[in-house]
Amino acid sequence: MIEFQAVRKQYDNGTVAVHELSLSVQTGTITVLVGPSGCGKTTLMRMVNRMIEPSSGTVLIDGTDVRERDPAQLRRGIGYVIQQAGLFPHRNVLDNVATVPLLHGRSRREARQRAGELLELVGLSQELAKRYPAQLSGGQQQRVGVARALAADPPVLLMDEPFSAVDPVVREGLQDELLRLQGELDKTVLFVTHDIDEAIKLGEKVAVLREGGYLAQYAEPDDLLAEPACDFVASFVGRDRGYRRLSFVASDGVRPQPLDVVEVGTQVAAEQQWQLAVDGDGRPRGWLPPGTAVAGELTEDQLVSGGSLYTEYGPLRGALDAALSAPSGLGVVIDGDGRFVGVITAEHVLDVIEQHRRRGGEVP
Repeated sequence: MIEFQAVRKQYDNGTVAVHELSLSVQTGTITVLVGPSGCGKTTLMRMVNRMIEPSSGTVLIDGTDVRERDPAQLRRGIGYVIQQAGLFPHRNVLDNVATVPLLHGRSRREARQRAGELLELVGLSQELAKRYPAQLSGGQQQRVGVARALAADPPVLLMDEPFSAVDPVVREGLQDELLRLQGELDKTVLFVTHDIDEAIKLGEKVAVLREGGYLAQYAEPDDLLAEPACDFVASFVGRDRGYRRLSFVASDGVRPQPLDVVEVGTQVAAEQQWQLAVDGDGRPRGWLPPGTAVAGELTEDQLVSGGSLYTEYGPLRGALDAALSAPSGLGVVIDGDGRFVGVITAEHVLDVIEQHRRRGGEVP
């Protein structure tokens, strides 16, 4: 457990970054600090590993004041992931990750073996191990950064806007990867972001900070959206918080409807309605617009992007988004392996929401 007890950080010029803030981060959970720039998120997080010392108050890990620990020893037991990954440019991927086990006294062979295991854990192939950071994509660099942070098997993991420098598609994949890892490892994670959607997706609890380092609200994501504590929180989480709350509503009642599909690489006749195209494994590739004449075999460059895909049994927010984003008005439903299951409409999803409401379920 991480505890902040009336911590305050005031700089010599009089600026107050954190104002008498108290909260507890439960062991084995992801807690997200979110708020606008200058609200003290990063300052608060860096108090945990003593990169910043509080002006007053106490920070404890498992009941022990962090000031009683030597800073270097303290940091070796805390994983730290930053926005740009912070990798050593002159060391290859394997040696970047192996640095931490070496610092903990493992032999070079043991450290590299551990590094290889961690690269696999974060979803990187062994063929990337010999590459240098400059030869990796932004998303791959961030995965290496996470692997290095986990190299000492720390009970606490600090993550300072680690995914903000990558594109939205890669960012979503990294978020999913973090949730998968947390399901296996049960670390105590303190995560900083300015993105409320990221906070709601990742956090088991979310702390909303406002300018001046004040804690505006500390709650579970659904409670945060349902009952903002003040006008600032209501404004920060957005006027569309009702839509965001669909992330916490199960999709009981969603029944995908069958739809005839066409296969990329085959002969396709022009139709007067949208046609969904799939590959040879049944995975959606896009939509063929009405009346499109296809000479020869259907190719992917003749298709229109199909919007988001909804994985069956997921939260209703994904179902509604798939239906609204599809050019055909038909949301594409896939199974856990990415294969086409059926289609849904926005009207169908709204009916499910209304049925949930009538059964006494709390929906927006």
